This record gives sequence, C-alpha cells and structure tokens, in this order.
Amino acid sequence: MTVNKLKIAIQKSGRLYDESVKLLKDCGIDLKNGVNKLKTESDNFPMEIYFLRDDDIPQYVEDAVADVGIVGENVLYEKNKKVDIVEHLGFGKCRLSVAVGRSEQYDGVGYLNGKRIATTYPLLVQQFLEKNKVMAEIHEISGSVEIAPGIGLAHAIVDLVSSGSTLLANGLKEVETVLQSQAVLIRTGGLMRVSSRSWINSFSYPGRKKKRVIINIYC
Repeated sequence: MTVNKLKIAIQKSGRLYDESVKLLKDCGIDLKNGVNKLKTESDNFPMEIYFLRDDDIPQYVEDAVADVGIVGENVLYEKNKKVDIVEHLGFGKCRLSVAVGRSEQYDGVGYLNGKRIATTYPLLVQQFLEKNKVMAEIHEISGSVEIAPGIGLAHAIVDLVSSGSTLLANGLKEVETVLQSQAVLIRTGGLMRVSSRSWINSFSYPGRKKKRVIINIYC
C-alpha cells in the first residue's frame, strides 16, 4: 500500500536550521542525516524533509511541492505568497529595523524623506514608507547591508536585528522597528489531503505544545 508522505521544507543552513530540526526531533520524528543533502526522510514517520534556501520556502509551499514549511515571518511577508500560517513557533525571534549612523540626529520617520535606504526587503520597506507617508529611494542589495551607509551607498538601512552588535560594529544605531519576526509553520492554502489527516492525527508525539503544532498542520 502506498503511504502519502508529509513533505516539509526547512532552512538548509542559517539561524532557523538547528531549531527546526530540534522541533521535529522533539516531536519524536527520527531524521536521517541531512548534511549536504537537499532531501531526506524520516525513519519512523512518513515524512520527507526538504532543505532549502529560506527565500525559496514560501514558493515551494504555495506551489504544493512541500505541504508545509518553517520560515521566518520576515521572509514570508517579503515574498508575499499564498500560504496559511499554522503556528508561531517561538524561536528565531528578531526584528526588521531601520538603522542610521550613530552621529545622525534622528527625529522620527520624517528623517527618511528624500533619503536612500539599503535593504534586502524592498517590499516590506515600501509598505513601511507608504504607511508613514514617506518618500525615499530604496536600494535593494543582496547582503552586507550594514556597510551601505559607511561606503556612501545609502543614508539608512533596513535589516534584521537580533542583539544589535552588528549595527554597533558598523557605526549604526537602531531607530525604528518595521516588523517583529519569528519562525512560523506555514502550509499550502486550501484543502489538505484527507488521508494525510488520518495518519497525522493517529501519530503519538511526546511533548505538549509541539504535539499540537504538528497536528494543526492538517486541522
């Protein structure tokens, strides 16, 4: 008999990888070694795990290539795909923030009028500017955003902040929060496979909330 496998996409490396794997293991799911692999399977549960770039996870879930995924809210909202949030997972917490040079006299969002802003989150920044009726120029760059003011590329940046140490090391200060973010469990929008519901609900997971997290995937 063919068993439908739950396909879950998680980050292949980076700040959410370790906690995503830990969540699955805490649910009693045994994983084969996924090092340097793009796909692996569980030894004790009908599940396939895809290891992807975080930017790609919302698209894979929207296209139903993966049934569910674990991704940061910052990536989810920036990619703006048609998926459902099942659960906020409580790890990978950070914030998407505006930062300017430490010597700058920042007096509110009006400071950004006419300024150049460097970011890897152009959609979220544009929404933030429109909400605050600010006209600014967005420079989309793929990495090392924090050096942009120092090399004259931008007057300000919008980037992820956790401890703030990277901003400090680059002569910047955090002045506005655009988005509070954490890891979320997402699923394909619309109806789920009925057969998948049955074996998910019959599986016994250790833990309290973690059991509810996985069961909620198809509820």
